[in-house]
Amino acid sequence: MPISLQKGQQISLAKEAGPSLSTVQMGLGWDAIKKKGFFGFGGGQQDVDLDANALMFDASGQLVDAVWFRQLQSKDGSVRHSGDNRTGAGDGDDETITVDLTRLPAQVTTVIFSVNNYTGQDFGQVENAYCRLVNTQGGQEIARYNLSVQGSHSAMILASLKRQGSDWTMTAIGATSRGRTYMDNLPDIRPHL
Repeated sequence: MPISLQKGQQISLAKEAGPSLSTVQMGLGWDAIKKKGFFGFGGGQQDVDLDANALMFDASGQLVDAVWFRQLQSKDGSVRHSGDNRTGAGDGDDETITVDLTRLPAQVTTVIFSVNNYTGQDFGQVENAYCRLVNTQGGQEIARYNLSVQGSHSAMILASLKRQGSDWTMTAIGATSRGRTYMDNLPDIRPHL
């Protein structure tokens, strides 16, 4: 049974997914905004382009690498993005980022997952938005975070993975931000390193 993460909650990935955990996947899903038509007729939908990001930092808080829709793989290949979904169409995860914890460079001590709304709508308007962490060995969902919260923000800093010896700890951050790309959010991300 996955944990429904609350802001600030911390979990040990090894305890939740077992000591064999080596590869995790962050899944991001959402649906288009349903428009209301005149007297309930002639509605439609407005596409939403959410973008999943994985940002890798060293112990001094310097950005080492970033995986996002313009760079679908980390320089060393340990982090991979599934590709940019610009509409949210389809069931299940619309974008995924896979992190091979065993291949992350030793200098990477923190991985931050964030989401930006490239089309700019507030998250309060986005339907059925969620982020989840999955153990790729067996597909077990470890944790889930509901993103469809009311608010006038267009970006969220979701969670961090922090290296603690041979274990990784995940912390649900749930901090809001604004901007179309992760670069706009770096000032809001730094306090969570």
